[in-house]
Order: sequence, then structure tokens, then C-alpha cells
Amino acid sequence: MESFSSRLKVELIYAELFESITATKSAIFEYIEMFYNRKRRHSALGYLSPVEYKCRCA
Repeated sequence: MESFSSRLKVELIYAELFESITATKSAIFEYIEMFYNRKRRHSALGYLSPVEYKCRCA
């Protein structure tokens, strides 16, 4: 969890200025659902994205 929080801050929060709480929530949701869970490579998965890992294991 600490690693995820660190990545979220570095890759999203510190890199952008948000105009509202709604914009911030939307950006965090998009980061998690569209990037982190689908595209970002994870060391625990052999540096594959979750989608690539799932395809290789299927």
C-alpha cells in the first residue's frame, strides 16, 4: 500500500494542479482504473502490466 501511495503521489498528484475536488477524484479514479490496473508494469508480475500478465497466463 505504501508503494502504491508513493507512485500515486509522484505520477499524478505532484505532477498536476487540480481545479476542484471533483477533478481530483476523477483524475485519481482514472489513474487507478485506466493506468495503474491496466497499463503500468508491476515488478511482482515480472514487469508486465496486469493485462499482459493475464493474457500470458490464459
